[in-house]
Amino acid sequence: MHIHAYEKLWLAASVLLILLLIGSVTYGAVGPGVAMVSDSQPTIDAGGLDEDERFSEPRVEQVGENEYAAYVVARQFVFQPDPIVVPANSTVTFYVTSADVIHGFEVAGTNANTMVVPGEVSEITVETDGPAEYGLICNEYCGAGHHAMEGKVNVVSQAEYDERTSGGDEE
Repeated sequence: MHIHAYEKLWLAASVLLILLLIGSVTYGAVGPGVAMVSDSQPTIDAGGLDEDERFSEPRVEQVGENEYAAYVVARQFVFQPDPIVVPANSTVTFYVTSADVIHGFEVAGTNANTMVVPGEVSEITVETDGPAEYGLICNEYCGAGHHAMEGKVNVVSQAEYDERTSGGDEE
């Protein structure tokens, strides 16, 4: 049986394309920074957000040198706090939970993206660069007002962050 040279070329290209696809899917599944929602955080009882010290008052707080924790609550159809103000050139760990239904937490223009499940705490760590403003969107359908569920993440200079937090004004 004779196979034409062009057929061999297309066959080789097809096999190579399939191998590249399998490789990219494998890398995407086990690549750096990719993880499922962790179950290492304690769960929150339904309706218990007001009693949980982490989420009773959504906020950003300093937990180390250039390290901050942002406690965020997603509920139909807002994120709290809004805006989330963090200092530039720092490491911020977002702890996000939902008060009602499944939401998404995506910082537009970055790779910060996680699903927010009621009773669970989603944890995502990001490193901020210079001052910028990012959109915050819910990317999981959460009800009739889903299209309007948005917020902001403001990355500000350290001086501006200190000024805002010392005065108790986070907009």
